[in-house]
Amino acid sequence: MNRGMQKRGFTLIELLVVMSIIGLLLTVAVPQYFRTIRHSRETVLRHDLSVLRDSIDKYYADLGQYPDVLPTLVEKHYIRSVPVDPFTKSAETWILVASDDPDHPGLKDVHSGSPNLAFDGSPIVSW
Repeated sequence: MNRGMQKRGFTLIELLVVMSIIGLLLTVAVPQYFRTIRHSRETVLRHDLSVLRDSIDKYYADLGQYPDVLPTLVEKHYIRSVPVDPFTKSAETWILVASDDPDHPGLKDVHSGSPNLAFDGSPIVSW
């Protein structure tokens, strides 16, 4: 055998072992990644709903009436902009709940327009 020639590269078996290890790691990491993304969307939605509801309450406390639509909260500077629903990816899909008080008509509450279920099994639209 010639001492000047050295063995270079990887064998097919070595490459298959490495690819198997990478595949195994991906089967563990990818589902956890998507769970984390979903959990973060739920957290953002809960925060957005809290901000919107708090803004509606402050609007009512200041003016003695409920806003007609969400952009009214922006016009009166209670919020900077109508948030985008993290599940529907639109600021137009919020479900607006009207006040049942005839003396104070307007928007009393807001819900997400997402038909999805949360991790706890509850419908997101019911939050």
